[in-house]
Amino acid sequence: MATKRKLKRPEVLAPAGTLEKLKVAIHYGADAVYIGGNAYGLRSRAGNFTYEQMAEGVAFAKEHNAKVYVAANMVTHEGNQEGAGEFFRELRDVGISAVIVSDPALIEICITEAPGLPVHLSTQASATNYETLEFWKNEGLERVVLGREVSMEEVAEIRRNTDVEIEAFIHGAMCISYSGRCTLSNHMSMRDANRGGCSQSCRWKYDLYDLPFGEERRSLTKNGAVSEDFSMSAVDMSMIEHIPDIIENGIDSLKIEGRMKSIHYVSTVSNVYKAAVDSYMEDPENYVCKQEWIDELWKVAQRELATGFYYGTPTENEQLFGARRKIPEYKFIGEVLSYDEKTKIATIRQRNLFEVGDEIEFYGPGFHHFEQTIEVMYNEDGEMIDRAPNAMMIVTMPVAEKVSPGDMIRKRK
Repeated sequence: MATKRKLKRPEVLAPAGTLEKLKVAIHYGADAVYIGGNAYGLRSRAGNFTYEQMAEGVAFAKEHNAKVYVAANMVTHEGNQEGAGEFFRELRDVGISAVIVSDPALIEICITEAPGLPVHLSTQASATNYETLEFWKNEGLERVVLGREVSMEEVAEIRRNTDVEIEAFIHGAMCISYSGRCTLSNHMSMRDANRGGCSQSCRWKYDLYDLPFGEERRSLTKNGAVSEDFSMSAVDMSMIEHIPDIIENGIDSLKIEGRMKSIHYVSTVSNVYKAAVDSYMEDPENYVCKQEWIDELWKVAQRELATGFYYGTPTENEQLFGARRKIPEYKFIGEVLSYDEKTKIATIRQRNLFEVGDEIEFYGPGFHHFEQTIEVMYNEDGEMIDRAPNAMMIVTMPVAEKVSPGDMIRKRK
């Protein structure tokens, strides 16, 4: 543990691929969110924001004392940077708190052509030592997102030697290549990963084949069966059990990966890390990582979980081989629109099939959780129904405990 000093509360930074996810993340405890604009980002298939949507998102964030950052972390080729100055000025004028950039050309354009818009260095730039952070500080940047290859020991050393704000990934998918700079997708599917088109080729299933001339290919490992054994994919990261290390070593912003993920994921993960950070800041001496936080994260985990590079270089145990060792047991099924305290009837928007007899779990911000069985429910016309099969349909049902608009519902698979 680091020497005793006044602890700074880190921000919980959540991904927001759409305006809906932005609002959900902040509602569930995120202190800040990062989004994509309509240019210069690395998630071309996320629901990137128009300026109007950004303005609405910024207004919502300000109401809730939160911030909005925009990722503009692509590698620009000749001509790509045209119009970047105007883009950054628009972001500044709409009220964006900072822009996350990796390309030095874009950094220069932003600093010179959109003064007043803070620049954060993207993880794509592989900042892994304090000299690098000092370099970017001298260029005018106030925060650096560390490369994901940095160990906790190195974080401590970096913090001792620089006062630049440190942002670091603490949860979500890990790229198998160095700091996300990969060309597998370019080679396999002609989609440029560093300009927003990654097709996640590392997640595909691979096998070893014999290709005798003029004959059908034969798997050398499965006697012709489809192989699930080989991929180049890393497991996901989860640092929930190491919150004291993260805070004591001076990480200013805890970054959650996942602009392509669902509102189920964003709400759950934001909720958990907010609870853990609050708990540690309130009483560091007696802090305990609660099992319910770990269990909660497993309800939305899509892959195995590990701690990335923080405590040693990952081995084959931190890669995806063969069958999963643990599978999520829950499915997101709906959200609460309203609740009548007198009648104890909740109005719910369906997101996945549920039916009478299902055991369901309600959860909301601040870890308000409870389970109940669906005994009866009604459609919008007040007719009794036994299942809710249609996406986004509105149903009502009695709910034993008070719930609030924005609360989510999941059920065991």
